[in-house]
Amino acid sequence: MAENQLTQLRSKSRNVKIHRDLGTVVIGERINPTGRKAVLEALQAGNFEMVRQDALAQVAAGAAVLDVNAGVPGADEPQLMVEILRNVQVVVDVPLCIDTANPAALAAALAHYEGKALVNSVNGEARSLESVLPLVKEHGAAVIGLCMDDGGIPKTAGERLVVAARIIERAGALGIGVEDVVIDPLAMAMSAESGAGRVTLETIGLVVKEFGVNISMGASNVSFGLPDRKYVNATFMAMAIQAGLTCPITNPLQVEVSTAILAADLALGRDELGMRWIKAYRKREKALVKA
Repeated sequence: MAENQLTQLRSKSRNVKIHRDLGTVVIGERINPTGRKAVLEALQAGNFEMVRQDALAQVAAGAAVLDVNAGVPGADEPQLMVEILRNVQVVVDVPLCIDTANPAALAAALAHYEGKALVNSVNGEARSLESVLPLVKEHGAAVIGLCMDDGGIPKTAGERLVVAARIIERAGALGIGVEDVVIDPLAMAMSAESGAGRVTLETIGLVVKEFGVNISMGASNVSFGLPDRKYVNATFMAMAIQAGLTCPITNPLQVEVSTAILAADLALGRDELGMRWIKAYRKREKALVKA
């Protein structure tokens, strides 16, 4: 079994370590106009107050890294991405995950960013590997690698492992260390494919065994189309952490999911004397009293 890798991200003055023996690192997902009409309309109007408030709320809720997406239809994405980064960095000092499929926006964001960012993302497609990895190397960033390629999303865990290996190999050929490649096994909707969750969990296990790299994913995708999504998300999150997930992209304001993450870390011996669990409990109780 491969040695577990240590991925380090940095903001201007804060360092975040991602490692399987440490607590799960939450990447806050909310600075994203996709599916959030209010955020979309605010950004279209040039109003960044909601972005700043989302950043503050997510960090207060336990996010150690924030995902930042500027996918506003018709907008100048490179310019908008830099402006969002600037507004986020004014109010919080945490590492950022730059979430874009636009190479120009990625280049602009990395040139602006102070520290070591996480890039979301590259995949196994030839065009993606050729456009994203050189920017990751140039700016000394880490990168999330999606287990999909020119043939689409592989059906089996073994096929996804092959894609992960290709991404890690191509990154290594450019001088990007294996510790700076975080693999996303792809969490797909279980409402559309009954075995989707199982394949994701199996992929995590195979990738961790082979490479020891850190694992990220948009875990809430598994519950798409189902009722009571928060319970599905929370259960799947805990199972994925047991399998090897280390830095999920999720909503830290969803109490059920955040609590499941804390419980999983506690059960796996990553919370000394349960202190983080107790601290979170007291925080929830205090909030109830105030309410």
